[in-house]
Amino acid sequence: MSPAPVSRCPWPTTDLYVAYHDREWGVPVRDDRELFQHLILDGAQAGLSWLTILNKRENYRAAFDRFDPEKIARYDERKVAVLLANPGIVRNRLKIAAAITNAQAFLAVQETGGFGEFLWQFVGGRTIQNAWRSPAEVPARTRESDAMSRELAARGFKFVGSTICYAFMQAVGMVNDHLASCFRHAELRDGAPASRQTTVRPRPR
Repeated sequence: MSPAPVSRCPWPTTDLYVAYHDREWGVPVRDDRELFQHLILDGAQAGLSWLTILNKRENYRAAFDRFDPEKIARYDERKVAVLLANPGIVRNRLKIAAAITNAQAFLAVQETGGFGEFLWQFVGGRTIQNAWRSPAEVPARTRESDAMSRELAARGFKFVGSTICYAFMQAVGMVNDHLASCFRHAELRDGAPASRQTTVRPRPR
């Protein structure tokens, strides 16, 4: 007897995307280093699809010293030139410069308290549980993402517009934006065990 089909959000369209949706997207993240990684990758996504960045994520980890903020904060022009020559990442000078600036700003926030605690304050420390019925209902920004964007920008972060911040909040589980019909919505609402990094690769087409 065949298993019942799984109902999930409609946007995952490849094996890698499905695995990311099922294992990572919307799982609450509170670890400072992992949140920093998400922030850098969401900034790199600006103007591109998330799938583009997801396909390059391992390349980013290798190129950016596994997202070690102390190392990234010390990148110089020689390192920038190496990154600009790396075909495995998005070779955009402004985005690379933003990663360096954001590492420096991240370390400054850590001096006054945890980065996770700082970010989660914008949702009151708890995941906002939404119950959207269709993708058309899901917002691109909210007053919470507006507030996060303003505060991050005031602290010197770059590529942190409200739309980017909301995508970040969705990814790290500050909001549960799986459609109500998606199997992950109930799992995350009810506190399912967190899954971690996606390693599945798309099948050759």
